Formats: sequence, C-alpha cells, structure tokens
Amino acid sequence: MVLNFCSVCFEKQMTIDRLEQENARLRQKLRTEERRGKEGFFLSSTPSSKLPVKITTPAPTLRKPRGARQGHQGSGRKLIEDTAADRIIDIAADPECCCPVCHGILEQKGSQSRHVIESRPLRAEREVYHLPKRYCPRCRKAYHTPLPGVLPRSLYGNALITTATTMHYLHGIPMGRICEQIGIGPGSLVEVFHRLSRLFEHVPEGLIEQYRAAPVKHADETGWRTEGKNGYAWLFATPALSIFQFRKTRSAEVPRAIFGQEPLPGTLVVDRYAGYNKAPCAIQYCYAHLLREVDSVEQEFPDVAEVKAFASTLAPLLALAMGLRNQHISDQQFYAASAEVKAQIIAAVESPAAHLGIRRIQNIFREHASRLYHWAADRAIPAENNLAERDLRPTVIARKVSFGSQSDAGAKTRGILMSVLVTLKKRGFDVTTRLKEVLDEIARNPTQNPFPLLFPRAGP
Repeated sequence: MVLNFCSVCFEKQMTIDRLEQENARLRQKLRTEERRGKEGFFLSSTPSSKLPVKITTPAPTLRKPRGARQGHQGSGRKLIEDTAADRIIDIAADPECCCPVCHGILEQKGSQSRHVIESRPLRAEREVYHLPKRYCPRCRKAYHTPLPGVLPRSLYGNALITTATTMHYLHGIPMGRICEQIGIGPGSLVEVFHRLSRLFEHVPEGLIEQYRAAPVKHADETGWRTEGKNGYAWLFATPALSIFQFRKTRSAEVPRAIFGQEPLPGTLVVDRYAGYNKAPCAIQYCYAHLLREVDSVEQEFPDVAEVKAFASTLAPLLALAMGLRNQHISDQQFYAASAEVKAQIIAAVESPAAHLGIRRIQNIFREHASRLYHWAADRAIPAENNLAERDLRPTVIARKVSFGSQSDAGAKTRGILMSVLVTLKKRGFDVTTRLKEVLDEIARNPTQNPFPLLFPRAGP
C-alpha cells in the first residue's frame, strides 16, 4: 500500500515531530536543573558540604518509649566503686545545722555516697625546676640532670604538647580555642606542632610499608586548600592504620608514591577515579558509588518504564552485596549467598537494554568486571569504601572550620601528625597517654627511632 501525503501535510508533520523532540529535551533539561537546585551541581554525587538546601528532618509524631524493650536488660546509670574513683571527698557536717521545719537539733546518722563525674579547667601551669648541676675539673665541662617529661630546649612540657596536639589534629578543635584554654600564643603553638612533625617525619614511611603488605587496602581523596589554592587531602587506610597526604595535585603520582612499582599483595578498595588504576594490586570498585549512579539515572528519567525496572532490579542487589559480609551468617552461607547475588548482578547488566542511561551503567560492569567481584570471593574484602569515607569525615569538618592549611609546612605537619594520631587510635591506644610516653622516652634519649616506640609489635 502506498501512502501519498501532500507537501503541506508533510511539512506540518515534520514541524510537529521537531517540536515534540525539542519539548522532550527542554523537559529533560528543566528536570535536571530542578534536581541541581535541590541536590547541587553534581546531583546525587554532590558532597554534603555543597548541598544548596538541606532538608530539615521532620519531628517524630510519636514519642519513643523510654527504657529497654520487654525482656531486654536495661542499662541505667552505673555506680562508681570506691576503688575506681579518682578521689574520695569527705564533706564535714555542720554542727549547728537545724531542721528546716521545726528548727530542732539534727542527730548524726552516718553518711551516704553521692557519685559525681567532674572535670578540672584545662590551663597551662608555669613550673620552675631546680636541677642539680655538676662540674668535671678534668674535662672542664658542666653537666646538669636532664629534666624528665620535657624535650631538649623545649619551653613546653610533654603533657601540654600532647594535649594540644590531640585536641587540634584528632578532635578537630580550632587552634584559637586551644590557645584560649591553654593560655599560649598561636605562633608558639604552631612552632610546637612543627617541631613534633619534624620529630615524627619518617614515621609515615614505616606506615607505608605496613600499608603495602595489608591484605585489604582503602584509598580516597577530598578537596583541601593550601595557601588559598585548591588541592587535595589523600587518605590511604586499613583497619589498623591511616596515612594522610596533603598535596596540591590530584594526579596519579600521589598514589604511585604510596604503592610503589613492585606488585603488592591484597586488594585495594576505591571509587572509579582513574588515578588508582595503575596500582600494582587487585582493585575492587566501591558499590556505593555505583548505586548512586543507578539512583541518579532513575531520578533523571522517572517516566521511563525501562529505567525504573532496571533500577528496581540492580539497586537492591548492590545494597545486598554491600551488607552481606556483616550479616550474622557462617562463611559457607556467605559464599553461597555472594555467588547467587553476583550471578544476579551479572544477569542484570548483561540483559539487553535500549535506553542509553541503562547501557552506560551496564558498560561499567562489562568493561571493569575484573574490578567488581572480589568481595564475592573473599569475605574480608568489602564491596564499599566506607572505611575511607569515615576516616576522611573529620578532615572534611576541619576544612569547613579552618579553610585548609596556611602554608606547605602546615599541610605537611597536618599529614604527619594526623597519620600518627589516627593510627594510634585505631590500634586501641589512649592517644594522649601513649604520645606523652613516647615523648618522655625521647626526652631521655633523643637519638631513638620514634616508630617502634609509637607502634610496638606487641601493641594493643
């Protein structure tokens, strides 16, 4: 059958088709701009610090019941035993105390205990030590007793140094607040931090060797300004250590310096940033970033049934893969379940699709299959990079407060001290106590290597 159209009708139909296509493009562009207004320029990948509008969490309509659930043992306030108390204070009774009702004389009835948790104001104390001085008439040299707990030629004691360092680099307290509490100037405090970083300058080298030998390694990076210029804070971490590097570049030379050139054991868990692609070990891509990609496509095309069906199939599988290793199941059950989830993911990404958004995500899984399923073969390998994300969160908060480092020396100091302090915390040490013990030992013998003092093989 031959259909004959007049030229006018044909031109009208062409105009209608063009306008419908343009209308669809404009609707898509408008939808994207509306999402950017709510979610930020990078849509679902926008960091929380750059969200244009933060949705206020609505107040719960029903009040949560107090106490433990029926059949569960509650955890109320625990009493402080006399042996565990830092000090026991006896309050003397007032002999002239009278009854507030009848004004009669009160009789003594013993005492009762009241448990209180108190703190003392943090401030610097000025101390003067009188040190014995000796003289050798044969050598014609004077000798004095070394001062315990103070580094050579240091005005500040080790307790003050460790307290200020942990407050700033571990707990994120601004330097101005520390100066107000301790009572010393910011210039002196900065010099204290720089001297401590020079003392621990080679400690990250030992941590890098341990990082390279770890069976599971994590890496991530975030923005960090130095001297007012954009740069990056790099993190290389395991459950037992963290290495921070503050650099002005995001190039692959930073991870290359950490990983080296020789093949390494274990698996590196990262996002899909190309700077990690040349790492000389196996790579596992983070499923949380891929799940964000799937959610983004679904939000971008909410009216397309094919996209909705694909997202509803793949998104739950990715979420299940990320949480499977933490379920209370045996290793045998885990590997059986992981094999099934992996097969379902492969089936979803190998199924034919017409939509370009779906095919783009499918191509990620097809082209990088060797970097997507290590979690299914080894339960110790996570399918997400949450460890690195959590380790970087304090740095992100510090970036909001301090706006970065004021100099290259400050960035270097921050990297060294944060690597030391966070690693001590991960290994179960009381950071302030441990750091002071190490400084006291170095004060007795300044030529010692600080690495085995900080991280003994038989540590926690």
